[in-house]
Amino acid sequence: MPIPTLPGITAQTITSPRITTRVLFFGPEDGIPVLFLHGNASSATYWEEIMTMLPAGYRGIAPDQRAYGDADRAKKIDATRGMGDLADDAIALLDRLGYDKVHVAGHSLGGSVVWRLLADYPQRFLTATVVCPGSPYGYGGTKDINGTPTFPDFAGSGGGTVNAAFAQRMSEGDRSLDNPQSSPRGVMNGFYWKPPFVPPREEDLLSSILAAHVGPEDYPGDHVASTNWPGVAPGVLGPTNGLSPKYVGDYVQRFITAPHKPAILWVRGSHDLIISDQSLLEFGTLGSLGYVPGWPGMEIYPPQPMVSQTRAVLDSYAANGGQYKEIVMQDTGHSPYIERPEEFNGYFVAHLGAK
Repeated sequence: MPIPTLPGITAQTITSPRITTRVLFFGPEDGIPVLFLHGNASSATYWEEIMTMLPAGYRGIAPDQRAYGDADRAKKIDATRGMGDLADDAIALLDRLGYDKVHVAGHSLGGSVVWRLLADYPQRFLTATVVCPGSPYGYGGTKDINGTPTFPDFAGSGGGTVNAAFAQRMSEGDRSLDNPQSSPRGVMNGFYWKPPFVPPREEDLLSSILAAHVGPEDYPGDHVASTNWPGVAPGVLGPTNGLSPKYVGDYVQRFITAPHKPAILWVRGSHDLIISDQSLLEFGTLGSLGYVPGWPGMEIYPPQPMVSQTRAVLDSYAANGGQYKEIVMQDTGHSPYIERPEEFNGYFVAHLGAK
């Protein structure tokens, strides 16, 4: 059953040379385009409220990204390209719609796609907004602000790090709260925002999670055994492997030194448990807290300093001629634009108008 949309949002099935997917639209067809990219285990639905708050004269565009929602299930993510498939999909969509330059906003994994877009296609963007983005160095498996790997095989990142029970319950369409640690509803309400907040569209947002494509070729993807702690290393398929620092390549440096540098707004939640310097979904943190046995210690496998890594990269971006602004929204978690949409929209609209 299709996920309901808010009044004024229209859903279309769009085919580009790369993928067929559902795309949500809001605003006049000739409006200034704003591309919205959703995060992991979600879909375009997550951006709807902010899309409806766009000023007059703007056109919101939000696709279900590859491996999520109503995107073509036959299209898989080649994780060895990092976020390359998702970045190329976004550009193909813009080309299909006839947009040369757009504003872009990405949440979580969508923010990781924005980093890649600004490395590969910087000239296509007027401004960029990242909300609780993944570190430019990837998720898991690094130990300092320079993205130094904990082990050569990047153990502790990729598809094998996802709670298998969570993925299984996603595939079963589980809407219960039988086990808050693995039920999609429990994970959503415990990690996506700061409890006790519950969004007005809880059921639609949960449906969005359950619409993710689940399996060893999709979410969370495949993995390989590792002789290094915690015993798993990234595979080659799916979005979670695509987020592994193993596949970042040289794009951080290309992002920093790109000749065209859109102004960047970085918004994060003060109580984000997913993207932080002490993330509760990252093995360095889990090991240091005693939740995963065999932790090799702080010198070998400290918590990944995700926020500090992002700030260091953005400082280098600024030193090379770019500009960015960091906003910390107090008393919010991983989705501040859902938790406090009016406050977020104030920062966002001001940023759009700056260009």
